[in-house]
Amino acid sequence: MTDSIAESRAKPQVWWLRPLFLVCVVLPTAIAMLYFGVLASDVYLSESRFIVRGQDKSTPTALGLLLNNAALSHGTPESSAAQSYLMSRDALSALNRGNAYARAYSRPAISRFDRFDPTGFSGSFEDLYKYYEGHVRVDTDNSAGITELTVRAYSAADARAINEQLLRLAETTVNRMSERARQDLITSSEHEVFDAKAAARAAGAARARYRNTAGVIDPEKQAPIQYELVSKLQDELIEARSDRRQLTVVAPQSAQIPALDARIREIEQRIAEQSGLAAGNRKKSLAAASEEYERLSLDSDFAAKRLAAALASLEAAETDAQRKSSYVERIVEPNLPDKAIEPRRLRAIATTLVFSLIVWGVATMLIAGIKEHGS
Repeated sequence: MTDSIAESRAKPQVWWLRPLFLVCVVLPTAIAMLYFGVLASDVYLSESRFIVRGQDKSTPTALGLLLNNAALSHGTPESSAAQSYLMSRDALSALNRGNAYARAYSRPAISRFDRFDPTGFSGSFEDLYKYYEGHVRVDTDNSAGITELTVRAYSAADARAINEQLLRLAETTVNRMSERARQDLITSSEHEVFDAKAAARAAGAARARYRNTAGVIDPEKQAPIQYELVSKLQDELIEARSDRRQLTVVAPQSAQIPALDARIREIEQRIAEQSGLAAGNRKKSLAAASEEYERLSLDSDFAAKRLAAALASLEAAETDAQRKSSYVERIVEPNLPDKAIEPRRLRAIATTLVFSLIVWGVATMLIAGIKEHGS
């Protein structure tokens, strides 16, 4: 009897019943079978793809094509902004208006291991955001500039609805950025046009006031007329003096001589007046008026050129803003999944089993090595 007991004790235990195998393999696999086979909820994936494009219709040069290709390898700023927004708290806040997003992932039909805030003690916005990061994914193909949006939900309708709403939010964000950049570009040009118009009006008004005050229209155009009048008066003066000399020789006692003298004095006086208006009087002469008028004319011409340049700049800014406006173009619309893709139950259980066997094998080798070293 004692020998049989000793033989039974000496007989090695079956390997699949050893505690190490039970702990490393049987228990994890049983838990995986329980979770993935019974407890885990079906997960539906809705995917969509979009690209952020601009209306740049300019003809690219060789250098431009090279720079554009280099820029595409890193994505456009608008595309990066759209991606960043989709994974932001602002996007979650927009989705969760009326607590809609939290309710979609807190339904009783969802497993407690998968739903949001199963215990009722972790319902903060930060907890919801961490949960959101695990159910929304944004991937970008930098070479093509295509962004893929994937939403994981526990019903097909929720997955599609959330994906559609996120796409609309991305479109709104890109449109808002494009409109803001367009307005900034145009607003600065509009301010320049407004200032140029004010300067042109002021310069024109100053020249008009000076015309009324000085009684001149254009000294440069009036001066030749004034000089021509002086020249005619001088011709009349020469003719009157010639007539007086002839009359003095022929009839020194003629009664016409005093009349000719009076005419000569009158012509000389008119010549003096007209000459003074042309160049002699510093306050009333055309030469004095020409200096101030020329300054005002230069100011007016400069203001007109500035206004023309500002209007051309505004037109170019509007054209450039229209050409460079960005928008979201959908390539693949959000799909309505007809089958749950996750969890991959058999694959998950098989993976757990393989990983557990590896752990068990390593642990067995370590224990055997320790025993040999100890002996």
